[in-house]
Amino acid sequence: MSGTPETKAARTEPGHGATPETLAAIAAIRTDLVRLHAELVRYELVVWTAGNISARVPGEELMVIKPSGVDYDDLTPESMVVTDLHGTPVDRGWGNPALTPSSDTAAHAYVYRHLPEVGGVVHTHSSYATAWAVRGEPIPCVLTMMGDEFGGEIPIGPFALIGDDSIGRGIVQTLKGSRSPAVLMQNHGPFTIGATAKAAVKAAVLCEEVARTVHLSRELGPMIPIDDAHIDQLHQRYQNVYGQ
Repeated sequence: MSGTPETKAARTEPGHGATPETLAAIAAIRTDLVRLHAELVRYELVVWTAGNISARVPGEELMVIKPSGVDYDDLTPESMVVTDLHGTPVDRGWGNPALTPSSDTAAHAYVYRHLPEVGGVVHTHSSYATAWAVRGEPIPCVLTMMGDEFGGEIPIGPFALIGDDSIGRGIVQTLKGSRSPAVLMQNHGPFTIGATAKAAVKAAVLCEEVARTVHLSRELGPMIPIDDAHIDQLHQRYQNVYGQ
């Protein structure tokens, strides 16, 4: 984008040109992301500083994401980084120049640009789901819980290196034709999406749960598949009738 050095610098100032509503939304998202990252720790989906959650800012071409290499115990609302939907920081922790966004930011941004219904993205290296990813093997739909949440198998996405939008391309390519909110990126680990960041975290928790259960079942012997028509019924009920 063209502009003088002064206008380019102004665009990166915290809150520059943002409406009060947008600033309030970003503040709420930052607080929510701290809580949701704690859920990843609570469900033992992450270790050390690996893993991340992002959320789209409604009505804006912006997202908020975990900073790179920061311990989960040290995360604060102010440490969350706001970027545009190409992964370029709009501010770095409200003026903290030491904070840079997650190394997976380009992948998250690509998802938001190409799947407008997505409001949250999660990446973990949870043990059982990642083990399936290492095998390059989708998790078969042999649990009613899988029919409910994933609408079928949890698919495998292509191998891609970190650093550009290759992972994001693989996520979108794999999930565009799937009802699953989770994809196992080959040799890497699970990414999940949702209408909200909370929904994406839920998908990440359930992805690890079914990955573990199906692995244990397979160790015991042949698994009984669920008929496609029954999977459709399970998914329709859970997505449209279940709950309050």
